[in-house]
Order: sequence, then C-alpha cells, then structure tokens
Amino acid sequence: MYLIVIFFFISNCTLNKVINHHGVHNLEIKQSEFKLNVTNKNDVSKEIGPPSTQSIFDNELWIYIERKTSSSKVRKLGKVELIKNDVLLLEFDSMGLLISQVFYNKDAINDLKFSESVTTFQYTKDSFIYEFFSALRQKIDDPLGTKRKKNK
Repeated sequence: MYLIVIFFFISNCTLNKVINHHGVHNLEIKQSEFKLNVTNKNDVSKEIGPPSTQSIFDNELWIYIERKTSSSKVRKLGKVELIKNDVLLLEFDSMGLLISQVFYNKDAINDLKFSESVTTFQYTKDSFIYEFFSALRQKIDDPLGTKRKKNK
C-alpha cells in the first residue's frame, strides 16, 4: 500500500525545468535593431509592442522589462532562481524619434549606485499637514459630532 502511494507522488513530480517568463521575450536581441535618431515610436511598437510602463514625469520615456525565473530544482526545495532580469529604457524626442537607449541586464542592475541621502520631514503644530491630520483624526473618532456637542 505504501509503495503505491509513494509511486503515485513520485510519478507526478517532474524533473523538467519550469520557467516563468514575464515581459517581452528576447528583449536583448530585439533592442539591438533600434538606431538612434532613425527609429521612431511606431517602429518600436511594431517590433516589441507597447511599453511595460511609461515614465510618470516624462511621457517620452518608455520602459520594457523581461524577467525569467525557475523554481523546479529538487535540491533547492523549490526556491525561485532568477535566470534573466533585463530592463530597456527608450527615450523619445518631441517628434517621436529615439534619442536615448539604455539596456540593463541582471549584472548591470546589481552595479547601479543609489543615493544614500535621506529626506527628513519636520511637522510643527502650525503646519497645514498637522492641522489636516488632526481634523481627520477628529472626524474618524467622532463621525457624527456627538462628543463635541456633549462637551459644550
């Protein structure tokens, strides 16, 4: 009986590598076909489709992402392994021509340096934000205003 149950569980296990792919397939190969000041937005959209995201600050920056992960190795107990993590940044001018193209792969992303400075906030009792949150707290504590009427 135990052998049948063990055989059933083992037969359902797969030794093939399961790859989860998100984003644009073969981004590194496709991006090599773009040429600065020649390629336009329509060419890019036709080649690799709409961007994964666009810059909030500048509508002319398109961001494409490709990510591949795998989690099928038995000796790693299902731990997710990052196979590929590519990011492509394309910047267009006001006429829609490609003016900047930056490609980051998994190794280049790890080498990026970030600022260590920290922004501090100082709120005083006279500040607008302090007053706004105080009023909000009062409305949450007493939505109908019954506590204020009893105190008067």
